[in-house]
This record gives sequence, C-alpha cells and structure tokens, in this order.
Amino acid sequence: MNIYADHFDHLRIALSDVGRHRPRTADFEPEFALPEPSARLARYFEVANLRFAELGVMAGTRVTLLDLMGNPATRTVKTLASLVIVARAIRHIHTTGEPVMILTPSSANKATALRDAVLRAHQAELATPEQLRIITVVPGTSTPKLWSSALDEEHNPVCVLDNGNVKTVARQVATSTAQDLFRATGFRLWHTLDLANYQCADAIRAFAEPPANGTRAHAHAVSSAFGLLGHHFGTQLGNGTGSQYFLVQHMATPDMVLSLYDMTPPEYHADPETGLYHQDTDPRYPRTTFDPAEDLEPTFYTRDPATSPRMNRIIRQNGGGGVVVSRYECLRRYAEVRTLLANAGICLPDDPYDLREWSLVMAMTGVLNGIDRGLLDVDEVVVHGSGSYSVTDFVPIPEHTLHRIDGADSLREILLAPAEVRA
Repeated sequence: MNIYADHFDHLRIALSDVGRHRPRTADFEPEFALPEPSARLARYFEVANLRFAELGVMAGTRVTLLDLMGNPATRTVKTLASLVIVARAIRHIHTTGEPVMILTPSSANKATALRDAVLRAHQAELATPEQLRIITVVPGTSTPKLWSSALDEEHNPVCVLDNGNVKTVARQVATSTAQDLFRATGFRLWHTLDLANYQCADAIRAFAEPPANGTRAHAHAVSSAFGLLGHHFGTQLGNGTGSQYFLVQHMATPDMVLSLYDMTPPEYHADPETGLYHQDTDPRYPRTTFDPAEDLEPTFYTRDPATSPRMNRIIRQNGGGGVVVSRYECLRRYAEVRTLLANAGICLPDDPYDLREWSLVMAMTGVLNGIDRGLLDVDEVVVHGSGSYSVTDFVPIPEHTLHRIDGADSLREILLAPAEVRA
C-alpha cells in the first residue's frame, strides 16, 4: 500500500495533532503540515510503501512481517519519516521563500534516507538544490553503510566524526550556528533529530494495521524505539487500547531492555576449547556469544535513550517485553530466518557476512528466541521490518566525497561554507 494514495489524510491528522501539542521551541522548525496534493507530490511519495505478509507459524504463534523497506534506494524504515520531514521543509520554502538546510546526526540509515528524500524533492521539482540542502554527521564506524547517490558531488556534505558523539556535536553546532547561517545566507537550519519529527510518519503503521485475530505483539529491533512509540501514538489517535511491544537489542547497546527489567547484564564465562562465551542465568540475554561486548549492528548506537521511561510504562501497562541477541545467535538461526522471510519475498544473501544491515535478522532472531524461551506468549507477532540490505544492494559513498571532522568547530566551518561562497 502506498502512504500517499491510501493514508495521506491520516498523515495530516497525525501531523496536526503533534503540531497542536508541540511545546514552543527557540530552534527553527517548519510547521507540522504538508504541501497541497499534486502530481509532483505523488511522484515524490511514490516510494513510501508498506505491506503485511505472513511468514509462518512458530510453536503455535503466527509470525507476520510488516515490510517497511520498500524503497530500493534505502531499504530501511527511515524512508517515510524522511519524506515527511523533507515535505514539511518544502512547504516552508513554498510558503515563505526561505531556503532550508537540514542538519541531522545519524548512524547511517537516517542519513541515507534523508539524503534520498532531498534528492527526490529535487527530481520531482518541488525544490531546487539552491533552496533545499542537507548536512549529515555520522560516526566513522558507519561509513561502510553509507549509500552513494547523485547528491555526493553537490553541496550536501556527509561529515564523518571518528571520535566523539555525533548527536552531541550536531546539537551543539545547530544551537550555536543557526542564526549566523541565516544572517549570512538566508538558509534556515533545521536540526531534525526529534521524536516528534518521526512519530507522525510512524503512526501510519497503526492506521494500516489489519484487525487482530487474537492477542498480538509488535516486535522491533530498536535503539530508541522511535518506531514503536510512533505506532503507539497512532493507536491513540485511532482510539485504540494500546499494543504489546517486544524490544530486540544487541549487546553493545542493550539499555532499553536493561531499563525495562531493571537489570544488569549477566556474567559470561569463556569456554577455553571453543573461545565462545556462555551464560544460562537470564533468558533475556544470549546464551552464547562470540564476545560479551560485541557490536553487531552500528545502526543501534544510542546509550541510555531518553525514550526508555516512556517505553517502560507502555510495556508494563499493555504487555510485551524484550530480549538481547548476539551475532552467534543470528548466525545460528540465519538459514531459518532466511527461509521464513522468503515466504514474503524478502531475499537475504546466501552468505550472512554480505549483510550490511542486520536489523531485520536481529528482530527475527529475537522473536524466535522469545517464542522458544516463553518470553513471547501471544497468538501473533508482527515483526517490523526496519532494515535489511547487502553489499549487492548499494554502491558505497566514495571516500573522496566525505568530510572528516574532529568536532564542533570543523562542522561549523562546513556548515557556514555557503556563506563564504556567497561572499
């Protein structure tokens, strides 16, 4: 189903509700509104698709995929939210005549999706490259996941921070530089990393959801659980009673699961014969791992997310839970997961080491472990397919187009570069 064709009114309802309850902010942000419908806007939104697909029955539990990866230029859930964010910027440009420069930190996928949305706006002739630009800030570990596009050689720099927190640096520069940029160039700087900017699009998952036949839980590989919070927001707009949520995390950033259960990670013991690490005290953690400190998927890089308390309250009220997975578990279940996803037309590579985005495999592994261990006791689990791509799905962004930065000062210089050109 296409969001523009089937749920444009719902999208507007969600945006309007957020806008009405949005606290005033000193930072610039466009109104929570979209441009008027048009053929160009329809072309722009044509990759905003989702679908539900049955995967099979596991130990009496139906497993359904919510496929949010339909854009071949991103293969991640970030497409719809990015299109909505950029559409709001487009409306601001049309309404005020002011150009907009988007600034966002990202672990990779958000940057790819927002850059794709900006490119689509240019291609659909909704905004020119002189009116709409984007600067993204990513950690050095994420560069193998960055997708090349026609924006690479234009004025839309991808900044790589090898040491430091990309969220902290981007926030600092947004606060200190926005007014200087506007005075020098006329560009409004929009720092887009805010839950409100994503929940409107993620709410559509709830509007599109078919009626449940029995008890249902929604499972998602998460860092801050923006997607599930957006789904919950959608259920409230639709006068729903709330849903059960099941969080899947990896060992490098398990903070939401730890917070939910008010627990600490179990102690692992090394097996000198195999080199593997084992624990059998907590079913919410991997029984076996290559490394208790492994970083399976750098997409999930947030420590101590501010969304944890809210997610805890929702799960404790409506039901659900969470689990942490390891690379060992994902590899052990890979063939099983690959077979199940093939039922929905999702093709994982033969070799798991060709994967560059593990989100979907993580979520599937967490769900299957949860069912096996009695952590998921429902009639149906809807797995939110938030990302899956391999080396054959994209061309990495060329190294020579990246901008290496060492902190806020060098990012500020790049951000203000249009002012120097103008001078």
